[in-house]
Amino acid sequence: MDTRIAIISIILDNPKSVMPLNQLLHDSREFIIGRMGIPYKKNDINLISVAIDAPEDAINALTGKIGKLDGVTAKTVYSKI
Repeated sequence: MDTRIAIISIILDNPKSVMPLNQLLHDSREFIIGRMGIPYKKNDINLISVAIDAPEDAINALTGKIGKLDGVTAKTVYSKI
């Protein structure tokens, strides 16, 4: 199985979407290398980076599901490897 390394950048501005987001990430835990979350209290948002090593289809599917959550924006950057 060919995999790609990527970073999924997430901006979460709806606190009600925290639990569904965490569930999506939990469901993809086999691919996740690590994640970092930064609460930005000044603007009441959360900034999250997820490092992932997975098939491209799995990364795209996860990013799409995350982006469909209310008050959540997600973008993916792929490595050249």
